[in-house]
Amino acid sequence: MTETNKFPLISGQLSLDLVNTELVRRGQRQDLLLSEGDVLDWLYVINKESFFWDDKLYSKVKERIRQVLLCVLEIRAVLRDSFESIADGETIQDDFINFLEKKIDKAPFTYKLINQKLTPIPFGEVEDVLLSLIAFDALTLIGENKLAFLKRCSNPDCVLLFIDESGRRKWCSMKICGNRKKVARFQQSKSDE
Repeated sequence: MTETNKFPLISGQLSLDLVNTELVRRGQRQDLLLSEGDVLDWLYVINKESFFWDDKLYSKVKERIRQVLLCVLEIRAVLRDSFESIADGETIQDDFINFLEKKIDKAPFTYKLINQKLTPIPFGEVEDVLLSLIAFDALTLIGENKLAFLKRCSNPDCVLLFIDESGRRKWCSMKICGNRKKVARFQQSKSDE
């Protein structure tokens, strides 16, 4: 498996972390989910903390990986379009909510109490299970009004999105863009001297 730093898991939200698998490196837009192996790596990384994710489910993903890849890329495209519009100040569209709800309809949830927390557990075909979890995450963000705080990184070359409830955050992360901008400003000030 790959290192976790291959994927910029900056949001702690499944749907946003999926959107952020498209990024800019060295001035070029890059897709981190080009292959079936990339999707398996991403799923491994994002599901380390999951209580319901196990070897059996991971094996099912591997068996249906081609379908899983196509479904993940489809939902990512819809999420990116909608999230970017929301970050630009547009209202959340009913079509977007309906799209997400239909994904959950294909793999509805049962619930279990795990570590004193009610945890949704979807059931159905493995690709539908995954899409249901992603859709549930996005709908939770909508329901909790967290997308009102959705922002684009202040680096114009960056395409990463994040939630800024403090109202003070400018960068997707200090590691990715914040330090780069600080270093660039410092180097510029040194050359101006």
